[in-house]
Amino acid sequence: MAMTQAAGDATTPPEAAALAVAASLFHGFSDRSRLAIVQHLLAGEHRVVDLTGHLGLAQSTVSKHLACLLDCGIVQVRSQGRASLYSLAHPESTLELLSAAERLLGLTGDAVALCPTYGLRATEEDGQ
Repeated sequence: MAMTQAAGDATTPPEAAALAVAASLFHGFSDRSRLAIVQHLLAGEHRVVDLTGHLGLAQSTVSKHLACLLDCGIVQVRSQGRASLYSLAHPESTLELLSAAERLLGLTGDAVALCPTYGLRATEEDGQ
């Protein structure tokens, strides 16, 4: 993903396609349930039933979000007998991204939580 400009080419804006792909990646992490699933998968492989028990979510909700994460290439699945085991496709990079997000959240203080568009109050009003 080439989101940064080439050195010495400061007048050329980033390509719209690269930005769209980056936005799609972050959309994969934007839902609380998907983020909780990703954080849980940092510990290793899980079955859907394991995730529903750990997270207190309905099986259909977990399956829907795993399908999204699978489509985005964030998770992978392997069969073991009749069970499907889900894991992160790129655990080290995912951990780096989440760690960077935590550092950035620490730097922004309450700004993200107070954001009128995506902050806590806005998501409560949307029922998320």
